[in-house]
Amino acid sequence: MAAPADAAPLILAAQTGDPSAIARLLAMCQADARRYARRHCHASDVDDAVQESLLTISRKVQGLNAAVAFSSWLFVVIKRECQRLARMMMRHERLEDDIVEQQLALRSDDALRIDLANALESLPAHYLEVILLRDFEELTIAEIAQRLGEPAGAVKSRLHRARELVREYITPTVAPIR
Repeated sequence: MAAPADAAPLILAAQTGDPSAIARLLAMCQADARRYARRHCHASDVDDAVQESLLTISRKVQGLNAAVAFSSWLFVVIKRECQRLARMMMRHERLEDDIVEQQLALRSDDALRIDLANALESLPAHYLEVILLRDFEELTIAEIAQRLGEPAGAVKSRLHRARELVREYITPTVAPIR
């Protein structure tokens, strides 16, 4: 990110609620946010942490007391988001891949197809759209982002969440191994 003195006028403009200044500020700090999130988050959570952190910053920048504190505040917000995502992940017991694969292998192809169709039908429309574009139409993330008019990071995040929901739907519940 630019030195605080260089960014100070932009931060001050963002604090007044100027949407253009907020957008420029978020664009300017996105690379640093991503770099910092890579050091503090699990690899699968980096995009989500950056997206949620930048959203928080856009909503709360008006309450920042001093423009020179912006960089420190940005890193605190990202670190907290990484910690929140890690806590969420720990709440779910990790399934043993071998057991899951064995249980899925016992099911017929037709049963798996039916479960997959039901899982897709259960998805909210915005998740179903990205999973169909990526996995069935085989579009790239960039192509999907262009078609939907959204940033690639948002598309990646939505695709990740959609796949997680499908996985949860079709994965059998496995008792924890003791």
